[in-house]
Amino acid sequence: MADDLADRLRGSGYRLTPQRQLILGAVEQLGHATPDEVLAAVREQASAVNASTVYRTLEVLEELGLVRHAHLSDRAPTYHSTRGPEHFHLVCRNCDRVQSVDPDVASALLEALRREHRFEVDLGHLAIFGRCTDCPPPSGDTA
Repeated sequence: MADDLADRLRGSGYRLTPQRQLILGAVEQLGHATPDEVLAAVREQASAVNASTVYRTLEVLEELGLVRHAHLSDRAPTYHSTRGPEHFHLVCRNCDRVQSVDPDVASALLEALRREHRFEVDLGHLAIFGRCTDCPPPSGDTA
């Protein structure tokens, strides 16, 4: 992680700082995390890091292609590392569980969008909202 981060930062005119290392490490450890969740994780190791540093660093890390964000709720964006395989997200509106899904699951849809609409989907930002089948139906719902 540190070598890749250092190379990308230097290649774009940035310095490698302990805060940047901590923030990328927190995103990778947390999986999917809002800036506030990243801040809380980083503050466990370096209490002097503030929210504006986290937000600025996440922007830099995204610019460098080391993290991506998706909107998995109506609140702040959620960041995840690009080290893992590409994926899209299923978000349960009932229990807030987020599942990462392999793009092959949506290959027919992606191909139809490409062919019929001349549109390439940016999967890392895709979130499909619904309800886990394990969650109870909303009250008044008979389905």
